[in-house]
Amino acid sequence: MATKSINFSKFSSMKIGGVLDVALLEMCDSTLENHYLIGSCNNILIGEQTPLLVVLSKKYDYITIEEGVLKIGAATPSGKIASFCKKHNIANFEFVSHLPGTLGGLIKMNAGLKEYEIFNHLIAISTCQGVKQKNEITFGYRYTDIFTTVLEASFELSYGYDLEKVAMFKKMRANQPSAPSAGSCFKNPPGDYAGRLIEAVGLKGKRVGGMEFSTVHANFLVNADKGTFEEAIFLIQEAQKRVYEEFGIWLECEIVVLDERYMGANSPLLKTHF
Repeated sequence: MATKSINFSKFSSMKIGGVLDVALLEMCDSTLENHYLIGSCNNILIGEQTPLLVVLSKKYDYITIEEGVLKIGAATPSGKIASFCKKHNIANFEFVSHLPGTLGGLIKMNAGLKEYEIFNHLIAISTCQGVKQKNEITFGYRYTDIFTTVLEASFELSYGYDLEKVAMFKKMRANQPSAPSAGSCFKNPPGDYAGRLIEAVGLKGKRVGGMEFSTVHANFLVNADKGTFEEAIFLIQEAQKRVYEEFGIWLECEIVVLDERYMGANSPLLKTHF
């Protein structure tokens, strides 16, 4: 089994984690069934008791147009997708350039900006268990019931790249902090905003060691100065505790915590199934 060594303190967007050997997925293989699939580590917090990890090989980094359908490999970076669509005047993917990561991760969490989501124009996904049509997948706000390895996704193809949408998405992201983070820390609860709730309980700008809830946007947990996993977990749990005590709302993490102490023995969150 091929592996690659990854220094997560440099590779992950949060700049936290040690050096780990990660398996490379070239084809669906039952020997990897107990591994957890990662992409480019843009919404992941790597812990100290990390499960076995696997990443898709470069074999799954591609974009093609076949018979009027846009097909994208799950290891394809979002920036590459955005550039391809701009170059070929393809519509409906203008928002993707503002969503760091690879396609597999975007599909898994139904990533998006407001009502613009990756599932909006999805046709089907190819997985280690075969092809699943969109209507066979349960999905919603930052959620899908996909618990298998996504290898490819196919999308409706429309033309007319919209520069006005590009400007709009850029403006929507203008209030995000520049310090290393994993994006939004918590999902917005129904009818409210996680950032508002965090600020309301006095945690905007709260710092423990090198980690803090950003002074720019309270729902961004940022690595201000060599922050650690323990400091990040403390702030996550403190926000959940305070918001629940004050408002009776439990903030659900949008960040994926990869540490067996916090995942549960049977967590299906990112587990691969072959």
